[in-house]
Amino acid sequence: MKETIGIGIIGTGFARTTQLPAFKACAGARVVAIASGHRENAEAVAREFDIPHVADDWRGVVEHRDVDLVCITTPPVTHREMTLAALDFGKAVLCEKPTAMNADEARAMLERADEKSALALIDHELRFLRGRQVLHDLLRAGEIGRVRHVKFSFRADSRAGADRGWDWWSDERAGGGVLGAIGSHAVDTLRWLLDAEVTRVCAQLATHVGERMDERTIALRRVTTDDEANLLVSFADGEFTKGTTGAIALSMVESGQPEHRVELYGERGALLIAEPEELYRAQVGGRVWQRVEVLPTELAPGLRDGSWSRGFTNFANAIVAALQAGAREVAYAATFADGHRNQLVLDAARESHARGCWVSVN
Repeated sequence: MKETIGIGIIGTGFARTTQLPAFKACAGARVVAIASGHRENAEAVAREFDIPHVADDWRGVVEHRDVDLVCITTPPVTHREMTLAALDFGKAVLCEKPTAMNADEARAMLERADEKSALALIDHELRFLRGRQVLHDLLRAGEIGRVRHVKFSFRADSRAGADRGWDWWSDERAGGGVLGAIGSHAVDTLRWLLDAEVTRVCAQLATHVGERMDERTIALRRVTTDDEANLLVSFADGEFTKGTTGAIALSMVESGQPEHRVELYGERGALLIAEPEELYRAQVGGRVWQRVEVLPTELAPGLRDGSWSRGFTNFANAIVAALQAGAREVAYAATFADGHRNQLVLDAARESHARGCWVSVN
């Protein structure tokens, strides 16, 4: 058993706000190296979190001898190259979602991880919220019978203002957009809860803010990604599904009260979980939602409260414990196989939007 797990971080955005505080709170973990596309960002974060080594580029993190786990928190366009290199250097990998730019890249990542027998995970930290795990287990206990219909809703207005600057999120070539960023979570959540694959998808994508200011050139630049995505999906029949349908509604440009909720409607009732971690059940004919009391998931010091922060607090501890024990899997975690399946659905959604019709997920 290895007592201390060395962690290398590539990227200083989500890593700084979420991953670094969470790993700092993990017993037996130490962040030993960091890199960023802008060295000054890596240096600033290294000072803040007492990280001993600032690499000249991401390869310096991958090749560092004291790094056991490489955390890739960069735009999707970089995921495949960084992941393959990390696996070739014998590292475990935690890759941000969406897995890659497309399913072909995701498959290459999966095949290399299998070849190396490595611990390789996708950062779907919402699986590690206690409320969602209770919901997961209630469904398996037959609480609502087979599921007939599911809904995933996410509403925020963080990209509603045209004064927000152009960044990689605005660039389809970098893998930006709400379908990848939030849609990957939606697809993963529903696949995980139902233990069933999406078989067909019909999608409509939209870009409501079409231009943003590029701070480097001080000129307006066209946005090539979606800020709204609506999907209809069908699921394969399985232990918890039969003729199951689904609706996914995602927006980064809707004002008002933010929303993040998952609803499951079954033969004998329904289950619902909403932000921050409120779980409800209902019986057919009962006409009322009843609260299911769940202890809130812990939050590491220094993290802003929210589902992603609480989920990653739990996830970080589980990853470190697995690596200490030499394990090649983490209970509840999304694997590279999950990442590939999720990517197939995202690819089909983009094809559906382009063609204006239902598309099968192969």
